[in-house]
Amino acid sequence: MTKLKLQLTAAAAVVLISGTAKAGAPQPFSPTLFLDWDDVRQMLSQQGIDFRIGYVSETATNLQGGSQELWRYTDQWTFWTHLDLDRLFGLKSAQFDIIITDRNGRNLSTDAHLGSLQQVQELYGRGQTWRWTEFYYDQSYLSGRLDWKTGRIPVGNDFASFSCDFMNLTFCGSAPGNLVGDYWYNWPVSLWATRLKASWPRFGYVEAGAYAVNPSMLLTRNGMNLGNPSGTTGVLAPFEIGWLPMFRGLPGTYKIGGWYSSATAPDVVDNTMEQPWVIDGGEPLMHHGQYGGYFNFEQRLTAPGGTASARGLSFFVNGTYADRRTSSLDNQVSLGILDTGPIASRPQDELGLAAGETHVNSRLAAVERLQNAEGYGPVPVQTTEWATEVFYDVHVAGWLDLRPNFQYVAQPGGVAGRRNDVIFGMRVAASL
Repeated sequence: MTKLKLQLTAAAAVVLISGTAKAGAPQPFSPTLFLDWDDVRQMLSQQGIDFRIGYVSETATNLQGGSQELWRYTDQWTFWTHLDLDRLFGLKSAQFDIIITDRNGRNLSTDAHLGSLQQVQELYGRGQTWRWTEFYYDQSYLSGRLDWKTGRIPVGNDFASFSCDFMNLTFCGSAPGNLVGDYWYNWPVSLWATRLKASWPRFGYVEAGAYAVNPSMLLTRNGMNLGNPSGTTGVLAPFEIGWLPMFRGLPGTYKIGGWYSSATAPDVVDNTMEQPWVIDGGEPLMHHGQYGGYFNFEQRLTAPGGTASARGLSFFVNGTYADRRTSSLDNQVSLGILDTGPIASRPQDELGLAAGETHVNSRLAAVERLQNAEGYGPVPVQTTEWATEVFYDVHVAGWLDLRPNFQYVAQPGGVAGRRNDVIFGMRVAASL
């Protein structure tokens, strides 16, 4: 490969991360059955079988930014079955969860060439196809103080888990998957795994897991493969400590965690001679093991309808830091507020506001500057992408929500001087 081709490959590597979809969080389901299908579902639930269907779509247009103004639509269908094994077979404190998902549509970030590091439609990605998203056995011991899962599980279900109230991926789902999505797979991709969680009253929990990292699981042809196709590269071992305090009767969730992957990965900059491979060529320097850490703090602040009411203001702060040897994106920090029932007469509506940054590894930026200095440019120098989003969720009915939003992305791709993106989006969510 010529130096020019190497240069172009490196310059595109981080910008094109936005096209490598990392996906978000599971669709939440209400415990209430809004469509009972002539009492069939209620009857099944009493026998230990709970079946839900969810639909979510995200439509977005770029009012500013990108190469052309477009509208893009993407959706996801979720088919969830929960089996209470105690009711079905007499297995105490045991359950089995099965989820199959189907994704369709296109992605505005890619088609409009927004150049953003994080997608403006988090729902898109990991192959627009059918997938086994969950298939696991869950057993509790000691009155629920010890919980064990094993089977096919997305990493983000249990570690650094976070909601997808917002549409920009910066604020959605398990954040490590937004930085190191080549081996930390969030929903809808699952891996063969096991997870053990121990809980203590008046404190919280400690949990650890082991996931077989297998890039073959990302292939569309393996979406409905319930086996383990060849291609396992290592084991991802995350851990997390969660503190669940109550302040003046208001709940909080404070999580810190980290991970280690035993897979071997190339250095983002250096060749085997510890020189920039995009300039000097050669083979990338290989590292055994990848790692990182995160925190996720959520706290409810107010409860105007009383602590039993869902109404009130809450805030969150998330931070994720990845191995700078092997990760093109090395940190992401976001914060925001959520106001449930901002209008007293509409207690189930929700208002959200968030801001965050995604940072490109400064080692890459240094090499991009060196390329320009040595005449290999012009190469965009990437630093930090800033994103903000505001939404208002209209709870139309027990089974239907409409959520318009506006996004503003400054320095798309982390490139100073690039035209900022202004996005209007609409999310529709239904539980059937």
